[in-house]
Amino acid sequence: MLGAIVGIILLIFVVLILISCVKVVPQSKALVVERLGAYQATWGVGLHFKIPFIERVARRVDLKEQVVDFAPQPVITKDNVTMRIDTVVFYQITDPKLFCYGVANPIMAIENLTATTLRNIIGDLELDQTLTSRETINTKMRATLDVATDPWGIKVKRVELKNIIPPAAIQDAMEKQMKAERERREAILRAEGEKKSSILVAEGKKESVILDAEAAKQAAILRAEAEKEATIREAEGQAEAILKVQQANADGIRFLKEAGADQSVLTIKSLEAFEKAADGKATKIIIPSEIQGIAGLVKSLTEVAAADEEQK
Repeated sequence: MLGAIVGIILLIFVVLILISCVKVVPQSKALVVERLGAYQATWGVGLHFKIPFIERVARRVDLKEQVVDFAPQPVITKDNVTMRIDTVVFYQITDPKLFCYGVANPIMAIENLTATTLRNIIGDLELDQTLTSRETINTKMRATLDVATDPWGIKVKRVELKNIIPPAAIQDAMEKQMKAERERREAILRAEGEKKSSILVAEGKKESVILDAEAAKQAAILRAEAEKEATIREAEGQAEAILKVQQANADGIRFLKEAGADQSVLTIKSLEAFEKAADGKATKIIIPSEIQGIAGLVKSLTEVAAADEEQK
């Protein structure tokens, strides 16, 4: 009975040992295996078996990209300003064997290396350069850390300056400088606005004067054209009146002639036409000889008629 119990116990022990020798490595993980204390192999994703009591899993390694945030480190700039800078390092383990055997404490080594590199870079920069050259500092630190951590099986992906904390006095001075700069820009913008406003007002006045001059010129042109048109119409009216008068005289003579009037009547009508032609404004009128004789006859007849009238 006792032998059966011992056998069962031994069987269970063997089963447990066999189960413990079966290893399943998940994705993004790696197992560093040692045999009798020496490095044997690095197991990747999949099912693996190890020799019991001879081989052992020395370390489980995470192959995913990892982030470590280091505490602020005091650094001194080229112009002797002490500030505190904390950094964030993104890294990934590329060789589990080197990671396990390359350095005793990889994270502490990276932290110290980061602090040393940061002091060396900031020591060559002044305060203003440090505050405005984050990208340059990040690039230099990443390149330096990547070269230094390569023997440890670590790939540094990115390095970022999380915070740059200058002394309180420097912060106050920077705030005052920033305030003064903002006030200066505000004054410049206000002056430029007033200048543009004055220019626009002057241009508006100039445009108004030009428009007024153009309007006056156009009005004068229209007025002159109106006067010209009135003069032309008046002259045309006078010409048409004269033409109608002459036409009427001609029609009258033609009617007399067609009615059988003798030469004396026609001569008298001609004299009336000469009278109208003179209109009291001409100084000299040349009358044909025939008309002069008839005029003398008419004068004589007029004088005789007047004498008879007086006798009566």
